[in-house]
Amino acid sequence: MSESTGAARLEPWDETGIERILVVVAHPDDAEYGTSAAVAQWTSRGIDVGYLLLTAGEAGMQRPPEEAGPLRAEEQRRAGEAVGIESLAILGFPDGMVEYGLPLRRAIAREIRRFRPDAVVTGSGDLFVGWGLDHADHRAVGLAAIDAVRDADNRWVFPELLAEEGLEPWGAAWLLLTGRESNSVVEVGEDAVGRAVASLEAHEAYLADLPWHPAPADFIPDILTEMGKAAGVPYAVGFDAHRLKE
Repeated sequence: MSESTGAARLEPWDETGIERILVVVAHPDDAEYGTSAAVAQWTSRGIDVGYLLLTAGEAGMQRPPEEAGPLRAEEQRRAGEAVGIESLAILGFPDGMVEYGLPLRRAIAREIRRFRPDAVVTGSGDLFVGWGLDHADHRAVGLAAIDAVRDADNRWVFPELLAEEGLEPWGAAWLLLTGRESNSVVEVGEDAVGRAVASLEAHEAYLADLPWHPAPADFIPDILTEMGKAAGVPYAVGFDAHRLKE
C-alpha cells in the first residue's frame, strides 16, 4: 500500500479498457494489506483479476515448511475468494531466499503471457517503503516483475516461451506499483473494505502465529480511509501508476 504525501488531491486511476489485471507478489497475504480492497472493487465491476505468488510462504510460520506451505496456500485460496479471485498461481520459489535474476524474470514473464493482463500490480522493489525496510523477497519479486512486464512483450527475450511453449508476446498497458508515493487512486466502497478485511482474516493460522499482529478490522479500514483523504473520498487504494502503452 503506498503512502500519500503532499496537499495535491490524487486523481482516480484511468480504468478505461481494463479487462484483466495480474497481481504479482512474493507470499500469501502480501496482497491483503490494502491492495485486496482495490481487487474487490475491480472484480465487482467485472474485471478479471489473477494472483501470482512466487512462493507458498512456507518459511513464515512456527511449524515445519512442509506443513506451512500447503496451509498457507489454502489460506491464500480462501483470501482470494473473499475478493473475487478465480485465478491463483503459486510458483514454488523458496520462501525467504528468492533471488532477482533471469529465472525469476522468466517465470513471471511466462505467467504474464499466459494471463494476458491489461495491467500488472506489483511492489516497487525499493529497500525503503512506506512501512519501513522491505523484505528481501518483496524487493526481488518487485524488481523482477517490473522487468518481466517488458520481457513478456519482447519476443527476443526468453524466446523459448514462444518457441517451446507457444506463448505469444504480450504487452500490458499499465504497471501499478505499491510501496511508493501514490500518483493515483482506486476509490473503493464499504463492501470492498469489508471484503479486504475478510481476505486478511482468511490467513487465520498464519496470523495466529503472530501474536503481536493487530486484528485486520482494527487497521485495514484506517489505511483505506487515510488514502481516501488524499483523494477526497471515503476510502481508496493508492498506486504509483505508469502507463506503458496506449
